[in-house]
Amino acid sequence: MAKSVYQYIRDQWKQPDTSYQSPQQQRMIQWRREKNFLRVEHPLRLDRARSLGYKAKQGYIVVRGRVRRGGLRKHKIKGGRKPSKSGIVKITMAKSTQRIAEERCSKHYPNLEVLNSYWVGADGRFHYYEIILVDPHHPVIKSDPKINWICEPKNKRRVLRGKTSAGRKGRGLRYKGKGAEKVRPSIRANNGLGK
Repeated sequence: MAKSVYQYIRDQWKQPDTSYQSPQQQRMIQWRREKNFLRVEHPLRLDRARSLGYKAKQGYIVVRGRVRRGGLRKHKIKGGRKPSKSGIVKITMAKSTQRIAEERCSKHYPNLEVLNSYWVGADGRFHYYEIILVDPHHPVIKSDPKINWICEPKNKRRVLRGKTSAGRKGRGLRYKGKGAEKVRPSIRANNGLGK
């Protein structure tokens, strides 16, 4: 059976080549030097962008952002205790770095709404994501029946309420039924027992 061009792109991104002087490694060197949350002309992973709702038309914007890798950095406690109980290492954020990237990006572009995002790379210091943004005030978006739901007032600042795909995953909403009784209507409504 014949494969589409998007399937070939997807296969290449399953294990990107990060060897010495590969295109991916050269990108990392360039991206480190550029500013954070930089608007890009075209998505790097066209297959992934399209599967998450991107269209090459007016009103859609793609931004590349980066977030630090690793666990949270905690200050050293001055009180007396055994070193292993000081709580400095092995502390992980409850949110994924992808969610953090989406939320920070929305603050850089306050007139746009975050539709979705996907991973494009990682080096020793950062994770890099491409974030798809939509302009809810653009006439092309308002007249498109497939995306004009984002123009409704109830979808304002959706990323900060965990409504994107990465946000829903972090809230435990990928699962239903047994084992997921404490995630609906929210983690907070169940006193944090769902995570």
